Amino acid sequence: MAIQQSDVKYTAVATAENGRDGRVATDDGQLDVVVNPPKAMGGNGAGTNPEQLFAAGYAACFQGALGVVARNEKADITGSLVTAEVGIGQNDEGFGIIVAIKATIPTVDAAKAQELVEKAHQVCPYSKATRGNIEVTVSAA
Repeated sequence: MAIQQSDVKYTAVATAENGRDGRVATDDGQLDVVVNPPKAMGGNGAGTNPEQLFAAGYAACFQGALGVVARNEKADITGSLVTAEVGIGQNDEGFGIIVAIKATIPTVDAAKAQELVEKAHQVCPYSKATRGNIEVTVSAA
């Protein structure tokens, strides 16, 4: 179920200049970066790119969701790490992205880690936003 505007607690605001070969900054100045296409896509790779920014946001959000699930399950996830890999490539409509979320949770066994990751995937706002739109796989190590 979608949230309503009255439910919003915070709104992030970022402005891009010159798209994939320019600059992106938040209204509060906390993020102000040069963006360039990666070398693999013909760019100079001198700056970050939208896929890296998306991967960073998704990894942080998923780690937060994992923490919520772990607290509810009374599971210790101390020392856990979440890595988001965001791939971009051509598809029938131009370009599309694909995501792989990989969590390392050294304090629980493999089965419990996978269970926690799958539950986090159900509550993570990024996972909810992408569900049905792009392929997202989740795994635990």
